[in-house]
Amino acid sequence: MNEKKPSNPAPLDDQLCYAIYSAGMAIQRVYKPLLDRLGLTYPQYLVLNVLWREDGQTVGAIAEKLALESSTLTPLLKRLEAAGLLQRTRNPENERQVVIALTDRGRAIRSEAGCLNEALLAASRQPLADLGNLNRDVRQLRDTLYASIGSWTTPT
Repeated sequence: MNEKKPSNPAPLDDQLCYAIYSAGMAIQRVYKPLLDRLGLTYPQYLVLNVLWREDGQTVGAIAEKLALESSTLTPLLKRLEAAGLLQRTRNPENERQVVIALTDRGRAIRSEAGCLNEALLAASRQPLADLGNLNRDVRQLRDTLYASIGSWTTPT
């Protein structure tokens, strides 16, 4: 018999998944003091960012762009609504859909959130072009991986 012995996992520092995960955590820690000043968590910032690009989206559309389940997103949206940053309304054409729209305050906070990019650039000590290339490469990897498992549509 030719039974293959299970191999031990590579050390974390040798695993790409851990490098990407821990880099994401480091980025969130760079953002945290700035998000705290805005009264936002990182997931809330992501939702607002999706809406800043295109306001008036359904819960399902936002969830898809963030690769989340709608049920995960709903409590986060309720907190953003309670903070006065967005409004949830039923779609009059399809009562099962909830449409999310920014309030004036939600739109206004956008200009204050621009400091996040500046903070990341400063903390990384990398040229803007290098970070842009890294971002492109990681997105391409993400898109290829999702395409291979067929479970997510790449956001546009």
